[in-house]
Amino acid sequence: MPLLLCLLLFMGFYSQSAKLAPMPGMMLWVRFSGAILGVMGSLLLPMLIVFIAYSVNSIEHKADTWKTLFSLPISKLSVYAAKYVYALSLVFLCLALFVLFTIGFGNLLGVLKPELKFKDYNMTSLLVQLYFKLFMSSLGILSIQFLLSLLFRDFLKPMGIGFVCTITGVILATTGWQYAYWFPYSHPMLALQALPRNRPGMPPPSQAITVDLFTHEIYVSLAIAVVVFIAGYFIVLKKSVK
Repeated sequence: MPLLLCLLLFMGFYSQSAKLAPMPGMMLWVRFSGAILGVMGSLLLPMLIVFIAYSVNSIEHKADTWKTLFSLPISKLSVYAAKYVYALSLVFLCLALFVLFTIGFGNLLGVLKPELKFKDYNMTSLLVQLYFKLFMSSLGILSIQFLLSLLFRDFLKPMGIGFVCTITGVILATTGWQYAYWFPYSHPMLALQALPRNRPGMPPPSQAITVDLFTHEIYVSLAIAVVVFIAGYFIVLKKSVK
């Protein structure tokens, strides 16, 4: 998925290089990376988390092997934490691939189309910070969806809840509600507000873009992740004795 999205965007920029040539390097990178980040922050990342969280627990649900799993000579906390860390690592890997492919395809555009001034601005550090913040903003959603995947055997209920909450989060974030940071599904969009929007007629930013990693939504996301993780463990304990 990261390769496909970045490749499609690369092809679009390559075919429109003549129109994009007058743009300064910073705004080229903002436009190139912002197109992907916008999709990730609004819909793609939350729905990806819904799928990952369910997939991690689906085997035990389908085979009804929770009791068998917890009869193994390892602690229940180890089993539960291992599953959660596995889901966490999949989300982290996906975002890391987006960073690598965005940087790689952006620099490739600068080589193949020298009129595109990608080489005039180094976006690596900023992208790493933005995607790391996006990762932290997703932890609350991951914990909630992971818990839902423990509660429900079928995919439709976690997916439906996740989709409705995602749409609600997008609405709250885009309308600028001051308390949107209390709703975890709005955190990915709120986390990307450091990236400027390139609107027609708007001059490019005169200063370097800075990212404040630890904002309100990040603290709330981390707190929700911890609380829901602990709650999920107690639910797992009940499953193990049924």
